[in-house]
Amino acid sequence: MNPKVTRRAAILGAMATSVFTRHAQSAYGSVSPSSTTVNFKVPAGTCDCHFHIFGDPRRFPFWDGRTYTPGMASVSDSIAVHRALHIDRLVVVNSLVYGTNNSCMLDALRHFGRRARGIALIDDATTDADLDGFAGAGVRGFRLNFVSLGISDAATVRQRFLTAVTRAVNRNWHIQIYSNLREVELLASDVMSAPVPVVFDHFADAKASLGVGQPGFGVLLDLVRSGKAYVKVSAAYRISERSPDYPDVAPLAQALISANPARVLWGTDWPHPDSSRVSGRSATDLAPFLQIDDALLMNQLPAWAPDEKLRRRILVENPARLYGF
Repeated sequence: MNPKVTRRAAILGAMATSVFTRHAQSAYGSVSPSSTTVNFKVPAGTCDCHFHIFGDPRRFPFWDGRTYTPGMASVSDSIAVHRALHIDRLVVVNSLVYGTNNSCMLDALRHFGRRARGIALIDDATTDADLDGFAGAGVRGFRLNFVSLGISDAATVRQRFLTAVTRAVNRNWHIQIYSNLREVELLASDVMSAPVPVVFDHFADAKASLGVGQPGFGVLLDLVRSGKAYVKVSAAYRISERSPDYPDVAPLAQALISANPARVLWGTDWPHPDSSRVSGRSATDLAPFLQIDDALLMNQLPAWAPDEKLRRRILVENPARLYGF
């Protein structure tokens, strides 16, 4: 072993940890430094398929209809975090706090360059010319958020999905959905017949404590197994209360991976915004980011997918195909 290479690697590792801690503090506010590091070999080309950027609100104003107000989590913060996690490729998801103003996400794509893709939020006022511009900037789909908006009416859910399909069908884009399992059941037949890929966020909001037999999870498995839907095994902390390593999430993740490893994606959900409705906190009050150890969360992946080739499929090959890297 070359001692110079070893010493250089140690120095770079220490620098990355220092930068990660400093930037994480600026993004989260007050955080406790973590000694956790990624404990498995992360393959080259690994992609974080789900995270957000929250810019300076003086430059990127929030939507009046938002349900919470996050702190800042900048492009430079993200670069430090992703460097520490050995992540090369990025998918920036526009947050609902901006409504259908995608300026912050598009600005992030300009900074990240060709290694990044974006997911937009759109409405009926978004023109085809807008979508063309988004595509040129690196956007590869748009998101429907039923959970944060509290939309559960069956007719509304189906109408919004079918409208989204008509906007995506000729663009080689996909539709990303933040829903619960009931809405997965409502949309199952439409997803099966959709001419575009569909991606369900965050385990489709399944509840880890209810296990693989909970209502609707079998439908999600069927959609993944068929190849018609992807699922993100991301944000385990949103579906489990058993922190910090969320062991009850493992059966759900393993079932989804077993159903069809070619349709599983992974993401950090950094910087872990607290979008919950908190008594006494208004939508305009600052909502501190959740205190999540990203490396510890990432270290659950080898427990869910012990085989190195399987992890490469989830971290590299699947996102490369879906997002066009």
